[in-house]
Amino acid sequence: MILAEGLRCVFGAREREALSMLRAGESRTAIMERTGTVVALDDVGLRVDEGELLVVMGLSGSGKSTLLRCLNRLVTPSSGSIRVAGQDVMAMGSRELRRFRRRTFGMVFQHFALLAHRTVLQNVEFGLEIQGVARRERRRAAEQALDLVGLAGWEDKRPGQLSGGMKQRAGLARALAADASILLMDEAFGALDPLIRHDMQAELVALQRRLRKTIVFVSHDLDEAVALGGRIALMMDGAIVQDGTAESILAAPATPYVKRFVAHIDVSSVLRVATLADRSATPPRGSWPVLQGDMTLREALPLLAEGPDGLAVQDEAGRTIGVLSRRAALAALARQPLKEEPAWPSLSPASRSPSYATASSIG
Repeated sequence: MILAEGLRCVFGAREREALSMLRAGESRTAIMERTGTVVALDDVGLRVDEGELLVVMGLSGSGKSTLLRCLNRLVTPSSGSIRVAGQDVMAMGSRELRRFRRRTFGMVFQHFALLAHRTVLQNVEFGLEIQGVARRERRRAAEQALDLVGLAGWEDKRPGQLSGGMKQRAGLARALAADASILLMDEAFGALDPLIRHDMQAELVALQRRLRKTIVFVSHDLDEAVALGGRIALMMDGAIVQDGTAESILAAPATPYVKRFVAHIDVSSVLRVATLADRSATPPRGSWPVLQGDMTLREALPLLAEGPDGLAVQDEAGRTIGVLSRRAALAALARQPLKEEPAWPSLSPASRSPSYATASSIG
């Protein structure tokens, strides 16, 4: 588990003065004008449980990359505490910190950071080589990692012979080969073409289901955060302004900034049926389809367009937990309460997917 509390980070010669002003409530702009220092983090608290994927988001300059680098002290915070797996990272000396980084953290960067003169296999082995792992053992670990990311057979190629997506797979394999319990990924897919980026997102989700690593993933792209499916910490001006699932943030943006940030997201692809269900409503009688609680609203819409006004919603155990009405569905789509009954749009048979005919298994 990662637990960070009260992290402040300022860059500049007058750090102590800037910290004093920051604690007194002065703005970042005022501190910059008076001291020439930059406030990167302002009283940030963060918890990441073992096996969790957290996406840290924000616009450029929001502090997300600085926060990531503070977790393993590539950047040392000006104040605050960081505990990783129960160990006080802030109290570590340089030698202890280097050892701790090597066995605990794997890092994946936006621009791959592969060594051009080494083969793919040698690049993946590199972290283990630094740790002094025997050649046979590190080769076996590297080959297994390359197989995990779909690069088996490319061991003897040089980075210059790989596509962008393959380079990023090699970078991910290098982090996995070291068997680090925590992966820190800084805009890891940001340099990739959109289609390759989408493939890598899906690959990471699949790997996470198998390996259950603790992952902190920095991104400026909300669509990417939604695709990765983890918890989101949204940053602005060096502080976390909202922390939660994509669904909870979309349903209740904490600030106008958050509301603007999520404005372009298709809520129907994020909101879950269980969240929208009326727990006090009575399910309709008759042989009507049943909605699974983990369905997205988009998946439920074709079923809601037919039959009664509302359909029963079940949990994973098959228990009825409520009813989702058309009115509630449209209210969610509009992101505001509806004052009068809307006209439900008809859906042509061609627009209905046969996979929606039953709700027996939704992934």
